Amino acid sequence: MPRATSCLPARPSSGSRRHSRPGSRLRTAVVVTAAWSALFVMAAPGSADAVPGPLFADATHPAPGVRYETFSVAASHGTAHGHLLTVELDDARVKVELLRPGTSGAVTGIRAPVSRLADARGAVAAVNGDFFDITEDEHPGVRPTGSPVGPAVADGRPLKAAVPDGQRYGIALVPGATDEDVLGIGADGTARLDRLRLRGTVVTPSGTWKLAGFNQYALPVNGIGAYTSAWGPASRERAACGTDDVRAAPCGTDPYEVTVHNGRVTSVSTTLGEGLVPRGTVVLVGREAGARVLRKLRPGDPVPVRHRLRATGSIPLTFAIGGYPVLRDGAPLDGLNETVAATRTAAGFSRHGHRLYLLALDGGAEHDDGLTLGELARLLRSLGADGAVDLDGGGSSTLVTRLPGAAHSTVRNHPSGVPERPVPNGIGVISSA
Repeated sequence: MPRATSCLPARPSSGSRRHSRPGSRLRTAVVVTAAWSALFVMAAPGSADAVPGPLFADATHPAPGVRYETFSVAASHGTAHGHLLTVELDDARVKVELLRPGTSGAVTGIRAPVSRLADARGAVAAVNGDFFDITEDEHPGVRPTGSPVGPAVADGRPLKAAVPDGQRYGIALVPGATDEDVLGIGADGTARLDRLRLRGTVVTPSGTWKLAGFNQYALPVNGIGAYTSAWGPASRERAACGTDDVRAAPCGTDPYEVTVHNGRVTSVSTTLGEGLVPRGTVVLVGREAGARVLRKLRPGDPVPVRHRLRATGSIPLTFAIGGYPVLRDGAPLDGLNETVAATRTAAGFSRHGHRLYLLALDGGAEHDDGLTLGELARLLRSLGADGAVDLDGGGSSTLVTRLPGAAHSTVRNHPSGVPERPVPNGIGVISSA
């Protein structure tokens, strides 16, 4: 993909779709170029007060309501080159989906390149998604699950809850951010930042216990987690490793597992199992105090299990993906790193949530190229975003589009390392046009 070398006219604001006449485009381009040049002179690139000034190359439209363009922006570690998708969410021909590998759409066990995820759904564009359990070097003998870090919702169906903060992969959270944060799209079709908190109970003959996990690769210490058909084929042994504060802490030595089918216990085990969980079945995993509760159960015992993900907003989410918040209510979060630059993927949305921005940078040296988190937040704000999250980056950063009539997607950015890293999920743009 050629680098961005020319500046387009001012991009449409979040509330406008009007197209400028050819005669006005040249004048606008000159004004925009001059304005960004002034910003570069007034503020050093990458400084806390600088507003990145992207220069855009010619745009294309993979589908009605979807715009793709490349850009370059001066930053603290040199010029960063990136790729941007702008999606009009109030266009009835456009839908945003959580992309997942395989036919079952499970959260573990299978990863795939973004281009393959997009092609499987016929998406016209896509980016990679959440950080995930990519390696278990700290726990010899334990296989990584490939499971995402944060909560996830697909087609209105809750898939998983968030792992404890200390068990996350990715960047340490800043004040004001939590492991439950998601970028979501509500039943009203608008995008927003939200939080998805697990609410659930396990009712046993000895009492009612709070559910502490739902299809997540790591459980809180002393917790009980529920695993359903959405979990996938991966082993559940990782659930008892680490602590709420230290991901690398050793695995527990006394976990316990109980299989519940149609509300009754069918089997118990001192070994945490693996393999697909049949529909209508819930596997309960307990560690420490949670394991002691489960050890009291016997086959045939009635054990109702209830679970749901509760959003802080009043509108249910039909789509949600975990992410690291960098921009909220038009302002970068306090404490964002201003020194470490990296290849990044991000998702943001306009003030009223009618426009979605999906962004991926070209890859380079993992720690000596790209944008800092602070620069990323300011760049997204300059594009028109009111809220935004940083997604998995580095070798995972991938943006693809599929041209009209093409059979397969094309990778538009230059991922770090291998051509495309297999990932557990992504954000796909589907068009009915």
